[in-house]
Amino acid sequence: QVQLVESGGGLVQAGGSLRLSCAASGRTFVSYVMGWFRQAPGKEREFVAAITESGDSTYYATSLKGRFTASRDNGKNTVYLQMNSLKPEDTAVYYCAARKGSYWGEYEYWGQGTQVTVSS
Repeated sequence: QVQLVESGGGLVQAGGSLRLSCAASGRTFVSYVMGWFRQAPGKEREFVAAITESGDSTYYATSLKGRFTASRDNGKNTVYLQMNSLKPEDTAVYYCAARKGSYWGEYEYWGQGTQVTVSS
């Protein structure tokens, strides 16, 4: 069982930056691939980024590559999402999630989400 708690969301102006954090419970954090997803009002949830167990590989939605960076600190059981050059269309609830195996597939555990609002 893994429990995930996101933090770091908020209101930011376009062009600004935010860093989201996701703290995981349990001693098996290093066994999980961690993903970031987002869901805007009226839209389906979409993949944002993922990072492998050791943190040596990251994957991004094509449209976000270059602005968003995923990282993790296994010693702190925490994964991060650094978001730069934010745009109003980045406004969404951001979720972290955990799964074993490939970064692409159904994620087993989910956090409650954190709201990110980008004003123009």
